[in-house]
Amino acid sequence: MKAILRSYRQAPRKVRLVANLIKGKTVPRALVELDVLPKRASGPMKKLLMSAIANAKENDGIALEDLFVKEVRVDQGTILKRSMPKSHGSAHPIHKHTSHIMIELIASADTQVKSHKSKVKSAETPKVSKKVALAKVKAAAKPKAVKKTK
Repeated sequence: MKAILRSYRQAPRKVRLVANLIKGKTVPRALVELDVLPKRASGPMKKLLMSAIANAKENDGIALEDLFVKEVRVDQGTILKRSMPKSHGSAHPIHKHTSHIMIELIASADTQVKSHKSKVKSAETPKVSKKVALAKVKAAAKPKAVKKTK
């Protein structure tokens, strides 16, 4: 269960401060901490976490209480290069940094065992002998008689 935010317009160094706070915590605890944190990155980080939760519910059917924040990675994005006019007609560079944020959630061990068992049960199919399988293929290959209507 992953969610990715690309080209977020804040420096990765500042976003990592928020990312390190929620890493390894339960999802409900991380949501509470992001609510009360007075950092600018906490809003987009909460929105991204909610997206990862929605992915977990939709794809794997895992409840919010069973999820943990496994990994939060903040990488450097593209740098927008601008310039600021300074004294004597010179220009000084300004770098506007962006970040790529990736959140990965993992289910608790109990939930993983339950979902693995259900996947194994659905994957098991009764074994059919070769003769029976060939008979089914031949029957499917024969053209069926069409009834004529008056």
